[in-house]
Amino acid sequence: MNRRRVALTGIGVVAPGGTGRKAFWELLTAGRTATRTISMFDAGAFRSRIAAECDFDPAVEGLSAREIRRMDRAAQFAVVSTREALADSGLDPSDLEPMRTGVTLGSAVGCTMSLEEEYVVVSDSGRGWLVDSSYGVPHLYGHLVPSSLAAEVAWASGAEGQVTLISTGCTSGLDAVGYGARLIAEGSADVVLAGATDAPISPITVACFDAIKATSPRNDDPAHASRPFDRERNGFVLGEGAAVFVLEDLERARRREAHVYCEIAGYATRGNAYHMTGLKPDGREMAEAIRVALDQARLNPDAVGYINAHGSGTKQNDRHETAAFKRSLGEHAYRTPVSSIKSMVGHSLGAIGAIEVAASALAIEHGTVPPTANLETPDPECDLDYVPHVAREQPVDVVLSVGSGFGGFQTAMVLTAPGLEVA
Repeated sequence: MNRRRVALTGIGVVAPGGTGRKAFWELLTAGRTATRTISMFDAGAFRSRIAAECDFDPAVEGLSAREIRRMDRAAQFAVVSTREALADSGLDPSDLEPMRTGVTLGSAVGCTMSLEEEYVVVSDSGRGWLVDSSYGVPHLYGHLVPSSLAAEVAWASGAEGQVTLISTGCTSGLDAVGYGARLIAEGSADVVLAGATDAPISPITVACFDAIKATSPRNDDPAHASRPFDRERNGFVLGEGAAVFVLEDLERARRREAHVYCEIAGYATRGNAYHMTGLKPDGREMAEAIRVALDQARLNPDAVGYINAHGSGTKQNDRHETAAFKRSLGEHAYRTPVSSIKSMVGHSLGAIGAIEVAASALAIEHGTVPPTANLETPDPECDLDYVPHVAREQPVDVVLSVGSGFGGFQTAMVLTAPGLEVA
């Protein structure tokens, strides 16, 4: 089957440090961190009391009072990102053929904030074992069902084709974009709104990560707490946000003279069938996903010009993916710049993979590799070029973006400069 090439023609971002792709890119290239003490609730009793929060006002971002009442914070992020992506692409929902327009949205924890807030109400702050549902908001069922997030994006874009919610833990964003690209490539859709959203900064989420000691307890220095690949790293910093993209057939994009940021040239995912949170040190499953994604893109490993790492800042993850890069790219891994934007915007669970796709597309667009902030003392086991502190200006034609998720999910995506000719 002759597969169509997949163009990315619109970017919308809500991220810590600023709403919109311009503010997002400015933060990354400046090497600024958006991690701080949690302000959304009193986190004084928790082990980790820091997060990367979005300074987000839904009314300022154009949502109506009814939309704000209906939507969880994660849905608000997704809809605002969708509107920006559509405007950036030059498309209006009225321009789209509804049945040929799809949505693939990722989320790890769905409408966590609204569910927790409503449970507090209906249980009378936990005092009632049998909850009184009459105190719940009318939209409680929508909060319970994660697919409501994808439905909101469909309503915002007028999509009546395939609409899918993908939840594969921390690889949800990459997987949603990868699945959306497949719909374009196989001809099942002409335009897909693809991305991910999560707003997990709530007491229940913080408590869960506290219990397994996955998050950093560096509460006295929030700005420098997220330290991927650093010898002193001690866990990730929770974040929130969303990114949504307009994907379309490259020839269609060219016919309408759209600006193309990049192509989604390869995508693969593997599972390690090993442990819910543990990782094998050899990185074999991630390396296999990388190999397959490069094969799809018809590129050799030495074509990779930048690796956008998962780089969570946990001891085992950073060693695991460093091993995966060496296993899949060989000696070229030592010549390839690598960075983790989680050092600046935290780890927004299912959303971060999509946010990292935005960073990867903008790296190609601007010929700039974003840095890894807070990398002060390199871990001897992490011995690649992790671009510490300062963004690096250099041409970038091929980006490898990877993700690793609870459950053993390992995902790789290859993005290329538009029109890059391959074998």
